[in-house]
Amino acid sequence: MYMNEDLFIDFLSNKEILWLGINFSKAHFTKKGFDFSQEIMQHYLHDWNLLILNDQKKYDIRMSFRKPVMQYDLSLTTKINKGLRVNHLLTQHIDIKDVLSDEQVVEYFSSLEYPTTSKYALTFLVESFDDSTKMAAIWVVILETESRSVVLCEKFLKQPGGFGTRNYWARTYYNLLFDIKSSSFLRWENMVQNQIDASQDESSPIILG
Repeated sequence: MYMNEDLFIDFLSNKEILWLGINFSKAHFTKKGFDFSQEIMQHYLHDWNLLILNDQKKYDIRMSFRKPVMQYDLSLTTKINKGLRVNHLLTQHIDIKDVLSDEQVVEYFSSLEYPTTSKYALTFLVESFDDSTKMAAIWVVILETESRSVVLCEKFLKQPGGFGTRNYWARTYYNLLFDIKSSSFLRWENMVQNQIDASQDESSPIILG
């Protein structure tokens, strides 16, 4: 996990977040479960992105990230995903523990240019969908758009569920957002609470007796 504490503290006070979508540029899929044509796989990548927009009550970014206002701009992510040759993403076996590092994720996102309609943006970077182990590895990435700085990135392992390829793996996004809402966001807040307390102490007036 990576966190820029100063930026995250500022992110906490901001009321708005920009949803950039689900990025599959670094994804690996096991041939077992995903040996589809380019057209079918592109359809799934597109549909998984539309799910969060079309059912915002179920996939509730606002609630999970404590932001009353959510903007969205999927233009960058859509362009990236459309450029993928999905047969290059298929593999027989995935070592789910060590595919991407924090440093690689930070370097990748620092090289992109984002819409700047909101100061802070959110994206999910799918690392792997493994039908052999029934597990998805997904990075949560919060960005400061103007400086192209990564505020936070952390990898989560989530299980799919349900029927049909689209809904089965969409469950991982639901489980991820539920995890953030119920525990992980509070964990992140607690990580920076000492710094918040210290800055508040410094800004308090000194009363001389």
